[in-house]
This record gives sequence, C-alpha cells and structure tokens, in this order.
Amino acid sequence: MDMKRVIDMRKTVSALKARKNLGELLEEVYYRGDQYIIERAGKPMAAVVPLSQLEAWQEQREDFFRSIEAVRQKNRETTPETIEQEVEEAVRSTRKSRRKSL
Repeated sequence: MDMKRVIDMRKTVSALKARKNLGELLEEVYYRGDQYIIERAGKPMAAVVPLSQLEAWQEQREDFFRSIEAVRQKNRETTPETIEQEVEEAVRSTRKSRRKSL
C-alpha cells in the first residue's frame, strides 16, 4: 500500500467525538479503510482500524513468533563454537563484498 495513502487514512479524534459519531467513524473505517486514533485529554488511548488490517497484523505477529521459535529450536542443536564460526564467516564475507563495491 502507498505510504501517502496510509498517512491520509489515519485520523485523530477525541473520545467524546468518537462516542458521538461512532456510526460514522465505523463506516469510514469499514468502507474507506480509514484509521482512527482516539485520544482522551490529548493522549492517544486506542485505535480503530479495519478488521482485515488487524487480522493481517495478527498473522504477521504469529509468523514472527513462529520464526523466533524455529531459530530457538535450531540454536538448541547448535553449539556456541559453531555460532561464533558462522558469525566470523559472515563478517569476512560482508567485508569482502564491501571492498569489491568500493
């Protein structure tokens, strides 16, 4: 999604105004994809976003934690010496490729 479009969709509203205009706010979120930050006394307290966006964020979060768990499982099987060796090889490779690009 275009970053300019994301910025345009994000609006800030007071809690009182959100309460008074909840139906309209929900329609804008549902039909237009707008996002609302709800403030109370000028302090951001909550967000209203399209359900599809929330579900996508949740899936990304679950994928992230699955990846973390996969790394943890792999690292349980890997010795510290092997990790150090792989890091040294990665550093050497990166330095070598940087020298070539200069």
